[in-house]
Amino acid sequence: MPELPEVEVSRMGITPHVVGQIVTKIIVRNPKLRWPIPEEIQQIEGQVIRKVTRRAKYLLLHTDVGYAIVHLGMSGSLRVLPVSIPPEKHDHVDLVLSSGEVLRYNDPRRFGAWLWELPDLDHKVLSQLGPEPLSDDFTAKYLQDRAKGKRTAIKQFIMDNKVVVGVGNIYANESLFSAGIHPKRAAGEISAEKIALFVDEIKSVLAFAIEQGGTTLKDFKNADGKPGYFAQELQVYGKGGKPCPRCDNPLSEMKIGQRASVFCSECQK
Repeated sequence: MPELPEVEVSRMGITPHVVGQIVTKIIVRNPKLRWPIPEEIQQIEGQVIRKVTRRAKYLLLHTDVGYAIVHLGMSGSLRVLPVSIPPEKHDHVDLVLSSGEVLRYNDPRRFGAWLWELPDLDHKVLSQLGPEPLSDDFTAKYLQDRAKGKRTAIKQFIMDNKVVVGVGNIYANESLFSAGIHPKRAAGEISAEKIALFVDEIKSVLAFAIEQGGTTLKDFKNADGKPGYFAQELQVYGKGGKPCPRCDNPLSEMKIGQRASVFCSECQK
């Protein structure tokens, strides 16, 4: 599923096409996504999109009367297309723009979402989220304070959106490997030095993934239809049984919190 870098790449891709444009029409072909699309979203018609921001894996399309909240779910994507291009089977939502283009939402599995909230209010899906991993709020001290006394495996802990948002399975695997931390280590038992290194690696891995255009595995393509290239840079994710890129020992694989975890038992302690 699209993770934080893929969502950020989508934000960067659609922003030049939608900011400053009037939404002349919203077309909802299928309102039955992860949650039903609320009728209130029709308020976006006639409004200028002032900015596009991201919170965790949610994209926010801001107008003067409220903001649309878009989540790509497991297989969703946003494309900017000429309005003349007819919709396909899984194209569920269109924002028709005054430029003659359309922001089109495609989602074969329909696990994504389109929601609506008034200006200056936090929607309930946003209200309990932790800090952004690339922000100044996500520091070694913050993570060490949150981890204190926790017996939860560090892999599960770092993927909790109440602790920090957007460190999904791919990037948790990669960051733990880069920091030399075993994914089953109790969060509260990791030294301050290792926590500091882990925070640095999370920021570095996510920033590099964004730079590479996101990770394409199955469904994700960015706003211009081109795949991301970070998949070519993965060190351990999806490579269980293959040689460790550092020590050549076979990489181990196990389930932690029902998610695939790949690690090196020699390099990660």
